[in-house]
Amino acid sequence: MTMTTLATVALTIVELPYAYDALEPYISAETLHFHHDKHYAGYVTKLAELVEGTHYAMMPLEEIVLSSDGAIFNNAAQAWNHVFFFEQLSPRAKHHPTGALRRAIEDTFGSFDSLKQRMTTAATTLFGSGWVWLAADKDGRLYIISKPNAGTPLSDGLTPLLAIDVWEHAYYIDYRNARKDAVENLWSVIDWNKVDERYAKVVNIGV
Repeated sequence: MTMTTLATVALTIVELPYAYDALEPYISAETLHFHHDKHYAGYVTKLAELVEGTHYAMMPLEEIVLSSDGAIFNNAAQAWNHVFFFEQLSPRAKHHPTGALRRAIEDTFGSFDSLKQRMTTAATTLFGSGWVWLAADKDGRLYIISKPNAGTPLSDGLTPLLAIDVWEHAYYIDYRNARKDAVENLWSVIDWNKVDERYAKVVNIGV
C-alpha cells in the first residue's frame, strides 16, 4: 500500500517511504527513529486504546479527526498530521512548486521566497508545540495557518497542502533549541511534487 492510502487508516502504523538515513544531513536517522517509531507510533497505539469498542474504531482516520474532541482528537490528529508530514519529504525532493500552485503562491504571497519566509517566521514564532500549515480552500485560495498542539486545517474546512512540525521531538536531537535552523533546513527535503499533487486535487474538486 502507498502512504496516501494508509493515511486514511486509523490504526495502522505507516512505514516511512524512504530509509531512516535518507534525509541526512538535514534530518538524521536518529531523529526519524524517534519521530516516527516512538512519537508517531505512540499516537497510533494510544488512539487504538481510546477507540476500542467505540463507533470510532472502524472510521477512517480523517473522519475521526473531524468528529472527535479531547484525547481522541489529539491522538487522531497527531497520527494524521505525522503521516501527512512524512510523506511530503523526499531525498530526491523537487525544490520549487510549479503550475497552478506556483501561480497561486505568487498571486497570494508575491513570490515563492516570500511564502517560505512567512512560513518560516510563523514556525519560529509559534509559542510552544504545534504545526504551521499551507492550506487551501475549495476555490484554491491559499492560507498560512498556525495551530498549537495537534491542530489541523481540516478542522477549519480547509485542505492541508504542506506541514511544518514544530514539536520539539521533530528537531531537538539535531538542532537542540535552534528551531529556526531546523525549519530552514527542512525546506531542503520538502518535495514540491507532492505539494503540487495535493493542490491539483483541490483545484479539480473546486472546478
